[in-house]
Amino acid sequence: MKKTYSIIRNIFAIIGILAVIAGIIIWIIEPKYDVYIDKNNYGLLNKRVELLRTSGEYAADTNVFEMKIVQKPERAQEIREYFQLDTLYPENATTWEKTVAIGKFVSSNIPHANQKKWPKDVNAIGLWEYIKDVEPAFNCRLHSIFAFELFLSADIKARYITCLPQDKDDPDCHVVNEVWLPELNKWAMVDTDMGGHYVTDKNGTPLSLKEMREKYISGEKMLMHPAFGKAQRDKDYYSYMAKNTYWFASWGTLSYYQEDYKVEGVDRNSYVNLIPSGFKPFYYEEGYIVTTDAEKFWDASMSE
Repeated sequence: MKKTYSIIRNIFAIIGILAVIAGIIIWIIEPKYDVYIDKNNYGLLNKRVELLRTSGEYAADTNVFEMKIVQKPERAQEIREYFQLDTLYPENATTWEKTVAIGKFVSSNIPHANQKKWPKDVNAIGLWEYIKDVEPAFNCRLHSIFAFELFLSADIKARYITCLPQDKDDPDCHVVNEVWLPELNKWAMVDTDMGGHYVTDKNGTPLSLKEMREKYISGEKMLMHPAFGKAQRDKDYYSYMAKNTYWFASWGTLSYYQEDYKVEGVDRNSYVNLIPSGFKPFYYEEGYIVTTDAEKFWDASMSE
């Protein structure tokens, strides 16, 4: 009997050792992220990242286009005073501190929804009146247009970017802002929709869309900051943005009233799509510019 017990103990010991070895192997080969992702979503995430890794390269091309942001001081002052933007951050605040303060203001006051009625006035003041009088929330595009005008009014160089998936049958894209941080000489992504998000590297430096895409491909860790740092977990955003950083689109020129089409005198002559080589965009209209030139698309010297 003792011999039988000994054999059983040895079998369980071997099973335990094998389980530990298996756990170590899984830990080594399984992707590790500095976000709390449901393990059930790893497969979908890996599939999306693999699409980025196998996409064509960016390359300079001969397409002629210019990316620029146009400031209008009188409109900036009007918006700044209407929203009392100066009360959201201290006078000596850095560009990033101003950005986060405005981002928190937008995300905390305007939740996400697919509005039933399109706003009549697609500008910062008009959209604020819309959430008070018509519907209390709106989608990512209106979120980004609204935040963009606030950023610009606070003298923050910003642009809103449409982030698109590889799958033409996927109807869901996303729109976010990027702000220029002169203190760091770089762009940083800011999302005021879905509760608000920004993304940093492991050292806490805010990342641009370009950098996010590169880190997805390289496997470098990124930190998600839901609710602009207030929340600690987000199971879905990491995978969601992996899907929506396959290609990008933006107006060549951006200013106030950009999509308020009843307002004349706004430059709407150029809409630029940045794609990987060999990819054919499926949201496309006559006159759109298609380029693989990432350096020109993410130009750092955009303001007039």
